[in-house]
Amino acid sequence: MENTTESNGVMELIELLHQMVSEAWGIPLGADKCVVERDRVLDILEEIKAQIPGEIEESKKLIAARGEYIATAKREAESIRKMAEEHARQKVSEQEVIRVAKARSNEMISTAEAKSQELRKLANDYADDTLRRTEEAVSTALEELRQSRSRFRAASGSRFNKASDQLAPDA
Repeated sequence: MENTTESNGVMELIELLHQMVSEAWGIPLGADKCVVERDRVLDILEEIKAQIPGEIEESKKLIAARGEYIATAKREAESIRKMAEEHARQKVSEQEVIRVAKARSNEMISTAEAKSQELRKLANDYADDTLRRTEEAVSTALEELRQSRSRFRAASGSRFNKASDQLAPDA
């Protein structure tokens, strides 16, 4: 296989497969059938299969990073809340000052949780979309390959039967 496909992403490889099928020579008496280089198509499919786990691993890393970010944001929010409470206690012991500090720290925690929830949603959406697109692309490529193989078998089988009929002596 050429080295050019080793550095391509899954979508580029699928596009290459699509281009190969689109530009393939047609088979006589089979307008919807074509000839493709089997080894090259199989090599590209193997490369796709090899790259998908990497893309899944990339998504897992993104999700793990998101979890780390959320944990850090919560720790920072908790730290800020504790510092605000301590600061308020040190400066003034009045009930109103403490109430304001608690309200502010709760607001900061709510803001941090909302941001972490939004980041979690974005990371999940990204991972889901990446997996969906990869799944669709692989499914489409596999279906096209199956259809091409089926058409090839059908065309090969009908030619063999016609050739056999022509060679057989009349009974």
